[in-house]
Parts: sequence; structure tokens; C-alpha cells
Amino acid sequence: MIVFLLITGNVFSQKHSKNQQEVQLLADNIFHLSEVMLHDVAAPVAASRFYAYAMLGAYETAHYGTGRLVNLNEELNANPEIKPPVLPKNFNVSLASNYALLHVGRFIMPSGAMLEEKQKALVAYFKKKKKISESDIKDNIRYAEEIAKSVLAYARTDGYNKLSTYTRYSPSKKEGYWYPTPPEYMSAVEPQWKTIRTFFLDSAKQFAPPPPVAYSKDSTSAFYKLMLEVYEAKNNITKEQLAIANFWDCNPFAVDYSGHMAIGLKKISPAGHWMGITSIACKKADISLDSAILIHSMVALTLHDAFISCWQEKYFSDRIRPESAINILIDPSWRPVLQTPPFPEYTSGHSVASSSVAVVLTYLLGDNFNFLDTSEMYFGIPAREFKSFYQAAEEAAISRLYGGIHFRDACENGVVQGKQIGQFILSNMVDLQAKQN
Repeated sequence: MIVFLLITGNVFSQKHSKNQQEVQLLADNIFHLSEVMLHDVAAPVAASRFYAYAMLGAYETAHYGTGRLVNLNEELNANPEIKPPVLPKNFNVSLASNYALLHVGRFIMPSGAMLEEKQKALVAYFKKKKKISESDIKDNIRYAEEIAKSVLAYARTDGYNKLSTYTRYSPSKKEGYWYPTPPEYMSAVEPQWKTIRTFFLDSAKQFAPPPPVAYSKDSTSAFYKLMLEVYEAKNNITKEQLAIANFWDCNPFAVDYSGHMAIGLKKISPAGHWMGITSIACKKADISLDSAILIHSMVALTLHDAFISCWQEKYFSDRIRPESAINILIDPSWRPVLQTPPFPEYTSGHSVASSSVAVVLTYLLGDNFNFLDTSEMYFGIPAREFKSFYQAAEEAAISRLYGGIHFRDACENGVVQGKQIGQFILSNMVDLQAKQN
């Protein structure tokens, strides 16, 4: 097992029961973020941003409160100015970090006010179960809120508030370019996400993939072969491939129709799925709370940058979805297994995000880390077992072809793009560790 060098001291504590309780509490509060995102139908890119800043709130609170975590601010773009208040006399890293996580989420998400009840429940838990005094709880809350305030100020400068000021995106009328798909024909989601500030990447274009296979009507062309592969994969899908497609669907925009009634299907985002996997892995590894905060934070920040990189390419190449191409060139009535998401095809977001996180988790928790992924059981989807994070990421990537929503080159080149992002982020963090030692 590889131990990440950013934590001083013994990462893998022997106090198993305490570790489990503290990491479970962190996981529960991260899931409360997911619940709000489900309520808001948060886009995949927006979800990655919300997780990133919420986890940054938890991380900075733990870093300044304990001194056991490396100072991330030197590595993050625009160097956030965190001004920690006077440390509480009886600082409790679990109480303060969880409270900061919820506090950032409360003020950064559209329906974040829902998290106020979770904050109250957190306080009640520490008051009843941990026997922490009223004055100590107030001191820890004050500390957490001040850290959260600094993180929220940093978030306000990342370009998110400018998204609505850009010229409205209009789909190209040229052949081979993206346009809205059935059944909702939704407008393109977040076409200017490339303008959001990254945490680690130098720019959204830093790890641009090779150009996608060019659109062609020629039945002997490379594009036509890619299209036929998707068409035939759906028409001949196996039970296992169908299970894989559904397991990794993670489409918050899915809509089902019953007569004249449209029913929104609640599904977690790709970022939410991988945050769930991270919690599962941290609990299985029985690591300390410090380690769990670091690992969840690194995953969240990586997801954030991976989606910015992917969205840059999506709206640059602006490639048509398989459903649209097949309807034009092969079968007007064909529909994919999964509902086509409302944005361009290349590269596959799940491929980029999953492979970037797999690099990070493999470094932090080791290769061949087997785990049972129960992230989707909340939505009635059976758990799946994986022998490693890379195996899970590879399955997430190919699931998009099985589901009929991506061509193979979008999946495969997306995996390469994601791995490059993950490796770049890790190299920066190792350099930071060396400088601060």
C-alpha cells in the first residue's frame, strides 16, 4: 500500500473503531451534499465544483486546526487567502471540518439552505455522543465558519458568477456537429465552463486530446465504422453490458414518459459516484480522519479540473452524438440504452473524470485495491465489485459505448486525457511536499 506523503506521522492509525466512526461521519455529510445536488438537478460540471469547494473547506479547517496536513494554498491557482481565526482551546477536527464542509455547501449550492438542518444534527451529535461542552462547540463552529468564509470568498472569484453573462450558445447547423437530442431536446449545458478557474491545471486546454474521428457519410469511413459499432452494440447488448451501462449512467437530466406525464429520474452525477467510491475505500482502509479528509479533497479537486478540461474539448470539437448520427444515416427510430445527455459528445466526461480519479486513488490507497461499489444502491441499482480503481474507471468508460451515448474514440481518448490530468496533479502535490519538508 502506498502512503501519500502529504500527511505527517502515521497515516494508518490502529484506532479502528474511532477511525470508522469519524470517517463514516465525513462520508455521511458528503452524501448530504449529494442529496442537495439531486434536489437541484445539478449538472455534472456544477456538481464537481460544489464538491471541490466544500471539501476545500473541510481540508483548510483540518490543516490550520491540526497542522498535520500540508498547506495546499501554495499549489492552488490564485492562491486562496485563508485567514484562520484564533484556534479554539479544545479544537475538534471532526466537528469543525464537517461543519465547514456543510457551511460551504450551504452557501455555494442553489438549495444549500437545506444543509442547515444537517449542521444542527451535527451539533446535536457532538453534544450528545461526544459530550462536548456548549462553549467548546461554539468555539469550533466559529472557527469553521471563518475558514468557510475564506473558501467562499475564493470561490466567488473563479468565474462561476460570469457564466450567465456570455452570449447564448447556438448549435451549429453544419453536418456532424452537436444538436439537442430526444426526448427533451434540452439546450446545451454549460458551454462556457471552460472559463471556470482550475485548481491545478495551467489552463483548460492543457491536456487537449487528439481530434475526434471526422464525421463522414461514407460507409467505408472510420466515422461510419464507429457509428456502426454503437448501433450494433445496442442492438446486441448482453445482460452484463446492460448492467454496466445502467450502473454508470449517472445522468441527472434523465426523463421518463408515462402517457403525457414527464417524470424526472433522480440520479447521482459522475462526481457524486466517485465521491461515494472514495468514501467506501477510505472506510475499508480504516484510515485516520486526517487521511480521509485529504483523500476526499484530492479526489474532489481532481474531478473539478477534469471536468473543466473535458468541457473545453466538448465545445471545441462540438461533435454530434451517436443517436443523432444514427438517426440521420442508419435508422430514424433508433434510441440508445441510456438517455443522451445535453452536451457535445467528445470526449466522454465519465471517461475523463473516472480515469483522473483512478490515478489519484491508486496512488493514495494502492493498486489492486478491491472494493464493493454500493454507491448506486440508493437508486435501486445493485452493487458491483472491482479489483482496482483502474478497473472501475475502465468499466465507467466503456459503459458509455454500451449505453449508446459515446463513440469508442471519445471513451478511449477520454481515458488518456483523464490519466494525464491525474498524473499532473499528483506531480504538483509531490513537488509541494518536497518544498514544505
